[in-house]
Amino acid sequence: MTPDIITLQGVSKRYEGKRQVSALDAVDLRIAKGEMVSLVGPSGSGKSTLLNLIGGLDRPSEGDISVDGVLLRGISDNELTCIRRDKIGFIFQFFHLLPTLSCLENVSLPLHLRGWPAAKISERARELLALVKLDKRLDHLPEELSGGERQRVAIARALSVYPPILLADEPTGNLDSHTGADILGLIRELHERLGATILIVTHDRGVAESCPRRIALKDGRIVKDERA
Repeated sequence: MTPDIITLQGVSKRYEGKRQVSALDAVDLRIAKGEMVSLVGPSGSGKSTLLNLIGGLDRPSEGDISVDGVLLRGISDNELTCIRRDKIGFIFQFFHLLPTLSCLENVSLPLHLRGWPAAKISERARELLALVKLDKRLDHLPEELSGGERQRVAIARALSVYPPILLADEPTGNLDSHTGADILGLIRELHERLGATILIVTHDRGVAESCPRRIALKDGRIVKDERA
């Protein structure tokens, strides 16, 4: 049996303000190593909140989350940063590339932050840009790229340390349908080649149905969990 790489037990998230908002309500979830899973549901259903909690970008109000065997409850912010750095790659809808850096420099940045030698950084960044078919765009700035090419750079950056988990929040949401299909195809190809566990938050029915496992949320709870 394939071991679980992500587990949630009784996870809730509440936001306090003029009134209390419950974004997640006692969610239990197990995701096995190597799965490709879509998270769907209406706006406000808790999809992005769930992704952010798994990614260590936020902490739950209640419950336990384990990522690759590490229980996130009680660990320090520095330890949580190391989990994100070493085990999780993030792919966002709006790319979040640094506009003054080239493709090669954007992909290299996380490796510089890890203190890798310059020669090793250059080799890995070039390898990743070739993997996403952008080896002819190494010196281009983000503004010189199409939306699809920018997302490919963002994916290469997310893969910089070959993390075991990739979290994608609407990775095709800012793209036209043709380009979105290309990016989805690339993510599927990388999943098959690298064996990473991939979670995709999406409103796109085609993206959701392309994943072998589909989880639907509503009002902060899982209402459907099905496999193809």
